[in-house]
Amino acid sequence: MDPMMKSSLWQQFGAAIDMLDDAIRLCPQSLWTAQLWKDPDEPAYGQVWYVAYHTLSWLDLYLGGDYDSFVPPPPFVRGQLPNEPYTKAQILTYLRDVRSRCQSTIEAMTDERAQQICTFDWVEVPYWELQLYTMRHTQEHASQINMLLGQHDVAGLDWVTIARNGNS
Repeated sequence: MDPMMKSSLWQQFGAAIDMLDDAIRLCPQSLWTAQLWKDPDEPAYGQVWYVAYHTLSWLDLYLGGDYDSFVPPPPFVRGQLPNEPYTKAQILTYLRDVRSRCQSTIEAMTDERAQQICTFDWVEVPYWELQLYTMRHTQEHASQINMLLGQHDVAGLDWVTIARNGNS
């Protein structure tokens, strides 16, 4: 696969992940369980901690390109809410690991992998497009958390232009 295409994808994908990282790090404990929105099925689904976890879980799943074989790393359990919210430390560890995997996956991507069709119950797309979709999803939720933090006068939020070097 063209090196410039892979580099550009990583620089922008990494920047989206870094913006999520910033939002999580800057989120005060008092807002960790704040509601971004009301979810009629489960109140926790709209809380900051869960939105961060949800973002990383789907990023992790879509990097693999297969729903059926996905198993999140401990302490996370697929399809089950924990008794207590995941901690910032747990989420940041997951973010660091998924960020590293995202970078290595993109760097190793071949034309064949990019064109491979990924089939889910809700969509069928080439792997390359799935990664663009996932980047948008990551940026969306990073922005939602950032907006909440801004509304509570949390300082330090800033736009990340390209992926930072090294781990967050």
